[in-house]
Amino acid sequence: MSIETCRNLLFKRGPAVLACAASFAFGSLATVILTGAPEPVPTPPSGAGARPVSLLTGLAPLPRAAEKVVKDARLQERAVRRKHDPKPTTASKATISLYESSTSPGVLRRQGCNAAQRGATGVVILDFGKPSYDGRTYGTILFSGAFAGNRDITHAMGAYATGYVRCLPKGSRDRIELARGTSNYHPSVPSVYQAGRRWASEVMNLQRSLRAANFAAHVTAAAADDVEPAWDPSFWRTRDFYRGYADSRVGYALYNYGSLDGGIVSGVWNAHQAFYVTGGMRYARAIPEIYNQTMAQEWAALAQVAKKRYHRPVKFAGVMTERTSANHGVKPTDAHRMLVRQLAVQGHGTAPASVPAAYTNIMSFG
Repeated sequence: MSIETCRNLLFKRGPAVLACAASFAFGSLATVILTGAPEPVPTPPSGAGARPVSLLTGLAPLPRAAEKVVKDARLQERAVRRKHDPKPTTASKATISLYESSTSPGVLRRQGCNAAQRGATGVVILDFGKPSYDGRTYGTILFSGAFAGNRDITHAMGAYATGYVRCLPKGSRDRIELARGTSNYHPSVPSVYQAGRRWASEVMNLQRSLRAANFAAHVTAAAADDVEPAWDPSFWRTRDFYRGYADSRVGYALYNYGSLDGGIVSGVWNAHQAFYVTGGMRYARAIPEIYNQTMAQEWAALAQVAKKRYHRPVKFAGVMTERTSANHGVKPTDAHRMLVRQLAVQGHGTAPASVPAAYTNIMSFG
């Protein structure tokens, strides 16, 4: 079963998408062992920029007074963008998040070691696919199409943490937040609410193991959810997963690394629903997909509504991109700049929410 249908990919990322990709053990960290060769990893769906909207033609020229209003508005927008254009004073690297096709400890340990050698710091999301149930235990459908139980996923994340910590240079203070990722794509489980609770429980299990292995100074646990409104137009499945996670009182963030699929005006969900999964639920944080200018505008509009209507900010924790050498997508730093600019422009110079200069780029492991 594919994670994203062609229709959803086109709706989410624009007509530049030409094809869909193929579908997709808890224990002490000290006992993680290298097993087997890595499984082949299919290429997950690639993001692409939306086609620019053409200006309307054939209209009568504007009166001079109207032309001046338009010109002044454009000048003001450019001034706001210049003022709020983030110019980092130090180099900042994007972490690499991954679509996972395996829970093999050897594969995940190598991924973690690679991250340490790159100097990764910040949020790292390991996407294990959509929620599923095999008749005995809750888990997910991996990007290889195989089922993985929750305990196996936790064990795999422990292997990633082991690889990361053991490959850090001596004396390093590098630190990552390792987020257990899933999605709201058609969960095939007896109870989505219970899936959320069990997802939270395994986050806590991982954190306990990190402390027991003295890894907590370099790795902390979190959760993540690729939330796409088009995958759950009714919203209730997504809401139940978030409710289950919140009711567990886990104490660790649940990062929404999804999209808004048209925004909160002409999109699938209303403002209340979109805000709930980006800051309304107490553990919810947003690492939005910013693959083009339109997506930045949609997220900035949600932040503006949240500030005015709910008097609370969208809790941004950075931005996500899906750039590869093949798709030439938006660079992580440019995605961050897009969102910061749009927040300032739509807030008329006062941004309704702040965005940390934190980036992650998601791809397959090869």
